[in-house]
Amino acid sequence: MDRSRLAIVIPAHNESATIGAIIREVFQYGVPIVIDDASTDQTVQIAKDFGAKVVSHQSNLGYDAALSSGFLCANGMGCDFVLTMDADGQHDPRLLPVFIDALDDGADIVVGVRHRKQRIAEHVFALVSQLLWGIHDPLCGLKAYRIGLYQSLGHFDTYNSIGTELAIYAARQNKKIVHIPLVIADRVDEPRFGQNFNANMQIIKALLNAF
Repeated sequence: MDRSRLAIVIPAHNESATIGAIIREVFQYGVPIVIDDASTDQTVQIAKDFGAKVVSHQSNLGYDAALSSGFLCANGMGCDFVLTMDADGQHDPRLLPVFIDALDDGADIVVGVRHRKQRIAEHVFALVSQLLWGIHDPLCGLKAYRIGLYQSLGHFDTYNSIGTELAIYAARQNKKIVHIPLVIADRVDEPRFGQNFNANMQIIKALLNAF
């Protein structure tokens, strides 16, 4: 696959410790688009220094809004595929060729399946998702899509789905879904959504809104 066909969307909020290394690793595979969600550190400058396209939010809008901005940008650039990954270093860039090969082989969406999940609500979401839609780990941030899915639905997210709305749409349309097992690295700071009751409720709310 020619790298110009693949947008690599990386939501980032204060990820200056890791963003440069990630861009350097993924640059050979596609066009990195960093969605700066109102960072107050050096995330933006580092991303630009490493050659990424940067889209900045003036205020912190959250994960789904960042991904939505990334898809909008990728679509405007004429990319055929979009791969999303986290900026915190948990996703191994060396897995990208596996995801790209799956797209080349005809997959409509490629979903990473983590070796462990952080919260009880994630296990619940995954169990329901696998039973109803055949998606094994809908909350994994490492996914790859054909841009046609986004164009068909008309948006990436409308209800704070934690990155799951488009994947569930693909499953309901009987699109080809490929799952890739992966091991995630430990974060050096707190998880994006935290570990508390509110974080679990946010995940359960996203699941209920999918129906």
